[in-house]
Amino acid sequence: MDRAALSDALVRETGDLAMGASYLETRPHLFSDVAVFINASQLAGMQRIIAAIETVARHPDYLAATMAWAPVSARQDFGPHGVFMGYDFHLSERGPALIEINTNAGGAMLNAVLARAQRVCCPSEPTDFLRADPFETVVAGMFSKEWRYQRGSGEPVSIAIVDDDPVSQYLFPEFLLTRHLLERAGHSVCIADPSEFAYASGTLRYGDRNVDLIYNRLVDFSLDRPEHSALRAAYLDGSVVVTPNPHVHAKFADKRNLTLLSDTAQLREWGFDPAIVDTLVAGIPATERVDKASAERLWAGRRQFFFKPAGGYGSKAAYRGDKLTKSVWAEILESDYVAQAYVRPSERTIRLDGEMVKRKIDVRLYTYDGEPLVAAARLYQGQTTNMRTAGGGFAPVLLMAADDAPQDCGRCTTGEA
Repeated sequence: MDRAALSDALVRETGDLAMGASYLETRPHLFSDVAVFINASQLAGMQRIIAAIETVARHPDYLAATMAWAPVSARQDFGPHGVFMGYDFHLSERGPALIEINTNAGGAMLNAVLARAQRVCCPSEPTDFLRADPFETVVAGMFSKEWRYQRGSGEPVSIAIVDDDPVSQYLFPEFLLTRHLLERAGHSVCIADPSEFAYASGTLRYGDRNVDLIYNRLVDFSLDRPEHSALRAAYLDGSVVVTPNPHVHAKFADKRNLTLLSDTAQLREWGFDPAIVDTLVAGIPATERVDKASAERLWAGRRQFFFKPAGGYGSKAAYRGDKLTKSVWAEILESDYVAQAYVRPSERTIRLDGEMVKRKIDVRLYTYDGEPLVAAARLYQGQTTNMRTAGGGFAPVLLMAADDAPQDCGRCTTGEA
């Protein structure tokens, strides 16, 4: 990867001279230096799984089941579909396996810039294979659509990109990229901490500005924390458009939903086409809720499972079964967890400090309304994905023209043959 080109691209995209060197230097493992290759059948398999999930998510019986365990703030559907959905996959020998769904998936904007800055040794291979329209046009259009899904017509004037202490967030550079893109599209945009909002008389305010739409990057998915009370009140009153919002998270990203999406009998009972059922059962590792009744069996077979909190994010408090201790297991039994059949991630060989080493891979498809926006991979080492691995980080995904393994063209220096 040409890091100088990436730095230049970040400055060009934001107009912020500090964007390139400062943020890359303080985030050395944000981007990997290599690309990840997938073939056409892997991409098609991932897209089939996503399409099947989006179909099931519209079914009233599925919605009733997910809303039964959703928080109160999530039960009303205000209309928005959720910007920047993220579907995360491991690429197994049997095909793509969906590991989880994220409704406030970070990295799409950064990966769009990364794809343009990547120095590709095989220039005939497209890096931007998922969209016909320019990425910026599609992203700006998403926010307009979200507004109209709730309001019916018009455009939001003022947009706030919201997270707790946003400047301290690891992906803060992405907030700057998003702000710049939306400002170019004609919106007034701020980056805000929700504790600084005030809500009165049907208007959400940030300082001296009214806020029409929230691009929500909070991990308080139900907006229950006291410091988010103004935002929660405005959202529940319908006074501000929030995307993604608690309803979208409850419908897609609660880990308990995977128990429904991987349940053959339940999907058949709801009357889904056999092709959809087969796609989901083959593409989503079998998932079940952890409870006292299943505790002995799950502990005995723990090496076959990955354990995740129902409301988890960013791989926090998630454990591979073979790494579990008795004390952690006791904590899991007192919490709300799911057990997902473990699917080993594929690996990528890279050259690091003159030595050939392997890094695990997961692939994320960013989507909106079920349509793909951009693809990216994350390279890492350890139990779960992270941005702390030498040689790891986000990597562009390149699509091979045929389902053959990449061949050594003599120009690769990363060890990928």
